[in-house]
Amino acid sequence: MPSRVPAIVFIGGGPRTAGVLERLAASRPALFEGPLQIHVVEPHEPGSGRIWRYHQDPGLLMNSTAADVTMFTDSSVACDGPPLDGPALATWAAGVLDGSIRDVPVFEQHILEQLRSLTPASFPTRQLQSKYLEWFFRRAVSSLGPDVTVTVHRDVATAVERAAGPLPGHPDAGTHLVRLASGAEVRADVVVYALGHTDSQAHPEATRLAGFAAAHGGYYAPPSYTTDVDYSPIEAGQDVIVSGMGLAFVDLLVLLFEGRGGRFEERPDGVLEYVPSGAEPRVWAGSRRGVPYHSKISSSLRSPVERPRYFTAAAVEALLAEHDELDFRTHLWPLIAKDAGYAYYRELFTGYPERVRGAWADFEAPFDALDWYSSGREQLVASAVPDPAVRLDLESLDQPFSGCAFDSHEAVQRSVAAYIQRDLALRTSLDHSETLALFMALLFVYMDLGRLVPQERLNARSQQAIHGWWHGFFSFVDSGPPAHRLQEMLALHRAGYLQFLGPGMWVRADEPTGRFVAGSFQSPVLVEASAYIEARLPSASV
Repeated sequence: MPSRVPAIVFIGGGPRTAGVLERLAASRPALFEGPLQIHVVEPHEPGSGRIWRYHQDPGLLMNSTAADVTMFTDSSVACDGPPLDGPALATWAAGVLDGSIRDVPVFEQHILEQLRSLTPASFPTRQLQSKYLEWFFRRAVSSLGPDVTVTVHRDVATAVERAAGPLPGHPDAGTHLVRLASGAEVRADVVVYALGHTDSQAHPEATRLAGFAAAHGGYYAPPSYTTDVDYSPIEAGQDVIVSGMGLAFVDLLVLLFEGRGGRFEERPDGVLEYVPSGAEPRVWAGSRRGVPYHSKISSSLRSPVERPRYFTAAAVEALLAEHDELDFRTHLWPLIAKDAGYAYYRELFTGYPERVRGAWADFEAPFDALDWYSSGREQLVASAVPDPAVRLDLESLDQPFSGCAFDSHEAVQRSVAAYIQRDLALRTSLDHSETLALFMALLFVYMDLGRLVPQERLNARSQQAIHGWWHGFFSFVDSGPPAHRLQEMLALHRAGYLQFLGPGMWVRADEPTGRFVAGSFQSPVLVEASAYIEARLPSASV
């Protein structure tokens, strides 16, 4: 009886699967010998998958620069398998243009134009990224060798079950059975769930709001991946309430304005103006904070940010030895905050001595000895940093309008617009690299938190805080859009197409009028509209 060929099924064929295939090829001599069957279940093009698919609005961009995007595990990565160099997105684009990379299809003219205009500092379109990912997937598959077969099923997996019994003549055939929407079945020894953003079961509140909109001839979009939503029912001039001002909101503005034929033009003074197409709605946007995510940063560090100094493996081990359960706010956040403060003030002292009193060495030693939430630390900072606006206040950073009461709609507009303008001034200036030091410190902690802290040792409140508040705070500070997106928001605001509802936003479905009503707990503004969009990803549900 011939020996059976082992099989692996990947559910999802986007970048995660492509990356695993590349690692299988690189590490193959240490992993397995002989033939192997690989099945990839992916309804979209393998490599790019659903999120990075080519067929989406060409105005939608990546949130990383071309220099920061690669699929290759090069020598900078610590991994068990052998590192293999390969081109990052910017290098790949240059290679396609100069002919050194030839295993690509014939690209459309607008993709060629994007390749020519791309620089390492560019934010590429998602369409261009799709071409890079699809090229990488094909390369990974070809690297597996001739006795590894890769079958792509342009289908959706609907169930994974334990196989009921062996195949005739193959008593050990496949321990799992993957059922597909088409009715086909695939047997596998190993099933890999390689999923990115997934759909979610509708929340009862979303179901209620959808029913309300349908009953009154309105429009409602629940939390969704922005580019998967049909916004065509929204008419020109229509008022639209939008909750959420993160990255999904940025994409929504692209689709509702540039995506409908509008454009931005730069005035001689560098300020953007919006030129309408006539198809625009009017957006009323708010959120818990009432402001968009912080801009990407243009400055360079004067002094490199080191790995966390206080939130370390040794510190966490000491806490675990002392406490049966850890509390995020009590035990972990003070260490994280202190690391953020250390990086921020070190950059301020070493890069901008005119903004502080004394030398870094005189500040560092007492800072080391003080808790972040202590009067001593506050006094130390107050004596060393004369301008209160330059001091790091993480609570104000998280809730910039906490305690503010706006007396009018105009006051809200002025305050939010001024906040965005100040954020741009700080983060696009070459003279405020303390914002980048803070960014790097939070990034290091974000990467270390799951590695250092066992989730089962956190109390229930802390698990919710990490997946909720901490993730949201990190995204707000570190995962914001390119600066030009915030400049476009201000241009839309000046043109009257974007109005701000402010912090503490609320929305209700008003049965007597059949319309959605929105406002803010911190201002008297009230808006009625027949359309309501929740501009955020849905919460995970299984």
